[in-house]
Amino acid sequence: MKKRGSGILLHITSLPSPYGIGDFGPEAYRFADFLAETRQRYWQILPLSLTSTVYGNSPYSSVSAFAGNYFLISPERMVKDGLLSEADVRTVPEFPPERVDYHAVTCYKDKLFRLAFKKNRDKLREHRDFQQFCAENSHWLDNYSLFVSIKDHFKGAEWGRWPEELRDRNEGAITEWTEKLHDGILHEKFLQYVFYSQWSALKNYCDSIGIKIFGDIPIYVNYDSVDVWANPEIFSLDKEKRPVFVAGVPPDYFSSTGQLWGHPVYNWGVLKKTRYHWWMQRIEHNLRLYHIFRLDHFRGFVGYWEVPAGEKTAINGKWVSAPAEDFFNIVMKKFPDISIIAEDLGFITPDVREVMEKFGFPGMKVLLFAFGEDLPTNPYVPHNHIGNCVVYTGTHDNNTIKGWFSREMDHEGKKRLSEYVGREVTDKTVHKDIVRLAMMSVADMVITPMQDLLGLGEKDRMNLPATESGNWEWRLASGQISPAVLKRLLEMTRIYGRG
Repeated sequence: MKKRGSGILLHITSLPSPYGIGDFGPEAYRFADFLAETRQRYWQILPLSLTSTVYGNSPYSSVSAFAGNYFLISPERMVKDGLLSEADVRTVPEFPPERVDYHAVTCYKDKLFRLAFKKNRDKLREHRDFQQFCAENSHWLDNYSLFVSIKDHFKGAEWGRWPEELRDRNEGAITEWTEKLHDGILHEKFLQYVFYSQWSALKNYCDSIGIKIFGDIPIYVNYDSVDVWANPEIFSLDKEKRPVFVAGVPPDYFSSTGQLWGHPVYNWGVLKKTRYHWWMQRIEHNLRLYHIFRLDHFRGFVGYWEVPAGEKTAINGKWVSAPAEDFFNIVMKKFPDISIIAEDLGFITPDVREVMEKFGFPGMKVLLFAFGEDLPTNPYVPHNHIGNCVVYTGTHDNNTIKGWFSREMDHEGKKRLSEYVGREVTDKTVHKDIVRLAMMSVADMVITPMQDLLGLGEKDRMNLPATESGNWEWRLASGQISPAVLKRLLEMTRIYGRG
């Protein structure tokens, strides 16, 4: 990370695919080749966590911090690996090419995966790679596969409403239900095996052509997750195993009432006594998934916004300290070669900066935040950047450059941007101008969302925080990366020494 480099932010779901959602199939390899051809170093993606229509399909809201999103499994690669026949994937519904229809994808792929499991079920006992995968991942896989099987049995009911002996993980009940739901458990393990096999192959290919995978770890997990069910002691829960406090952030740039995420907050006292065992397992797991990762909401490791459960907004919360230095001392001792990027956007206090500086974690500089009235001293404007940071034109939570310029910037802001660039910036040139400003920065790493490279508008943004529908759906169309776009990116990468 100390070398100058650049990369593209494009989540797997946004790749082209005939199956309604981006996956680990041929288009993923083509995109990796595009990155190599334009001499990029990094492919940034969002969390690979299993998503759900119940939680708005957000990759930051999952039933497991360890399980992969099996909707990213490529049917074509399943055929290639002998798990399905070509006839099995010949008839495909008509999916919209520009958006992910998660409901339609779920219906189609669930049916396809049930067929694949039926075809391969009897072979799994003797399947060496499958058995090895199950053994190596048993610390999370056993609980996960049981959890989702029980959840399915109770028609999706939250685990806190299960029969008490299951809610509290009575040993006899766990044994009984593990036997009772054997087929469902095996089915879930099979899907996780296929997911991780396909992801590992794609990651290894990226490695072979010099592309590093840049991942993302959400700080919190859902209450209705296997992580809280299996480890209730490390979260702030009451005697009935319900959250006492939940996570969020106070009012900020994104929302005047703050963001009430609703995730249970950690019991850092208990975590500390275990030497942060659950977190160490989680980090080790993610180091197998990614070369580099971003810790989302980094400030929550130093001090977090705690809101009493039951509040309707995040306004009535308070800051609570977390043992950041002790935690990261153990992380760095256990994983000395780790590459962590701190998501340090929003309200950041000096103690957060101190932790980042002590451990050398690069923070983020978002150019869409740079051109306010405080432009000369604004920390996001290019002339105030430092080497040890990651520059973004925008993130998955921001508007696209074009959307921002046309919908969020006033006349004075546009004037300041034009003065900074040295010529008039227009709706047609703004995405090129901002990407160029990022690439010429002194920062070691630059990441550009694919939408900004292509100059797409507001309708193509990935997520609008504090809204519940229409997010995480954008997809890149096949052939949308024109020769002109490729040439421009390659030229900028060469000119600004990022190849």
